[in-house]
Amino acid sequence: MKFFHLSDLHIGLRLIGRDLREDQEYMLQQITDIAVRERPDAIVIAGDIYDKSVPSAEAVEVFDGFIAGLKAEVPETVVMMISGNHDSAPRVNCFRSVLSRQRLYMIGMPPQQEDEHIEKVVLRDPYGDVNFYLLPFVKPSMVKQITGVDENGNNLTYNETVRRLIEREEIDETQRNVLVSHQFYLPAGKRAEEVERMDSEIRTVGNIDEVSADILRRFDYAALGHIHKPMTVGGECFRYCGTPLACSVSEAGQQKGIVMVELKEKGTVCTTVLPLTPLRQVRVIKGSLEEILKNGCSDYVTVILTDRAAIDSFDIQERIRHEFPFLLEIRRETVRTADYSRGYGAQDQMDPFELCCSFLKEVDEEEKDILRDVINTVWEVTGQ
Repeated sequence: MKFFHLSDLHIGLRLIGRDLREDQEYMLQQITDIAVRERPDAIVIAGDIYDKSVPSAEAVEVFDGFIAGLKAEVPETVVMMISGNHDSAPRVNCFRSVLSRQRLYMIGMPPQQEDEHIEKVVLRDPYGDVNFYLLPFVKPSMVKQITGVDENGNNLTYNETVRRLIEREEIDETQRNVLVSHQFYLPAGKRAEEVERMDSEIRTVGNIDEVSADILRRFDYAALGHIHKPMTVGGECFRYCGTPLACSVSEAGQQKGIVMVELKEKGTVCTTVLPLTPLRQVRVIKGSLEEILKNGCSDYVTVILTDRAAIDSFDIQERIRHEFPFLLEIRRETVRTADYSRGYGAQDQMDPFELCCSFLKEVDEEEKDILRDVINTVWEVTGQ
């Protein structure tokens, strides 16, 4: 059984004001071309299909073109996808039963009633059945009718919620099982602060959304979405494939790709990363104005100026934009490293909790607890 693991397409994303439609269509066509070459039995997309819960008409058009082209080129390939925290679960869930008859599974909603279970798609190969469990992004409040609440009547933690959802499934561990999920899974023995996160990811205050990766051991492979940098969480078989296209400057220089998974007999899993080449790279170029101007290119570029003299040059932006037609931003290191507690542009790198504390100045521990609760409640409601 051969399948592609993708996630976090974020169709409709703008990169520091730049419309990425052309770049995303180029990347999606590349995925289709690789599928034609490799002929996978299935393609899995582990959440965040769109960048916004209410995608623009243009974003929907891009996604529609991708799926239509994919099904036309590799009609025998089963396509499975789940909603992520950026998606509208009900919208993704629309026409779920109709689409499944076309071997296109778009699962937006997790089980919410006692008689409902995680969507299971069963495919067969010469070694037997492969069971794909499709679990969309879950907030504890969404599924409390079947997972319950704690002793005080409050929502369970994300960790306990996901654990209970998976444990209520009758998983035959003698067969090959694949979990498709969009959560923040934390490798055993690691703290959330030790996991490198990209600027394009939504993070909760106190990392309340973390889930222990121990629960994944029941599966032969876990196709995960949510983390934008490719990484494993306790072995090559439990992994985030990362975004197929850089969604922030913090992803500059990352090699993006499709994880191709091959399941043979029970216990034998092979993974290969098939590289994706973007239409334009995301780059950070640092140096004096004269050094920077010698490196003109047509990539998406963040320029970091290191010389103080360049700050007073009246035509600096015009000169830089002439050499870099897809310029994202200009930063000045001399300003950012001056004698300030936070430098130029640092607010963009602070999470909402840090930003509020910085604004409010003297905040005691009780006030910080209230602030965390407010920010996390807003995140629960909006997903942003």
